[in-house]
Amino acid sequence: MDLALTVLNITAPVFILGAVGFTWVKLGFDYPIAFITRMAMTLAVPCLIFVALMQTEVAPEALAALSLATFSAYGLVMIGAFVLVKVTGLNVQTYLAPLIFGNTGNLGLPLALFAFGEIGLGYAVVVFAVMAILSFTIGIWMVAGEGSLKRVGQEPLVATTLLGALFLWQGWETPEFLTNALDLIGQMAIPMMLITLGVAVARLETKAIAQAVWLSLAKVVICVAAAWAVANWFGLDPVAAAILILQIATPVAVTSYLLAEKYGADAQPVAGLVVTSTLLSVLFLPLILAFVI
Repeated sequence: MDLALTVLNITAPVFILGAVGFTWVKLGFDYPIAFITRMAMTLAVPCLIFVALMQTEVAPEALAALSLATFSAYGLVMIGAFVLVKVTGLNVQTYLAPLIFGNTGNLGLPLALFAFGEIGLGYAVVVFAVMAILSFTIGIWMVAGEGSLKRVGQEPLVATTLLGALFLWQGWETPEFLTNALDLIGQMAIPMMLITLGVAVARLETKAIAQAVWLSLAKVVICVAAAWAVANWFGLDPVAAAILILQIATPVAVTSYLLAEKYGADAQPVAGLVVTSTLLSVLFLPLILAFVI
């Protein structure tokens, strides 16, 4: 009972805020998703990442080990997802990237913070940054046939991750007034991302739900198995291992749908994966949390 209550306390705020965004749209209220997403990804999230890394009590060596483990875990997930797509005869351009890259920002960061506090958030932003780098290079190549190292370099979250890691490594800190300002801006990120996720899901049109269900379940199995194997192989500490498993196993990100639309893949099945995997995450994320806590 205590474990169930703990998991509920962690996951309920996440899904309540998502439900706020979903309900907001269904009531017919306006929500400028492009503007809010841009503000979150270019201002609030970078500030959140920078302050979290600068103030984290996690040793730089542990963060470096988690970075290598994250690259390795995504490598295994790519292999598993590719085999799944090929065996089932699905279109690689449409399905491969969504089955690999999860919602490590909108869902992963809040869950890590609520479950493990600031230390968990420090670990989670590392996984988030690695996913962003892979998504803007290999991920875009999978969908469009071309990657973009330039795009990675232009992403504020990548730059602030590197800057935060530098401050952590050198033991530097910004002046208190600036830290407080950056921290205040960063506090906007999590509620903005969760409400925006709910809005995005509410606006998606979905088809082929039965296929989306079993693909979403297969994604969870592949991701959890890969992350668990890598965490044990690298000998990560319990919190880092839990964050790696949780982040890798997050549901399909809305950005996968946006990339499919932009680069000419079949966007509707991807929309179905986004909605279905997000709804199923109400069940499987608490189970994963119960396993790793």
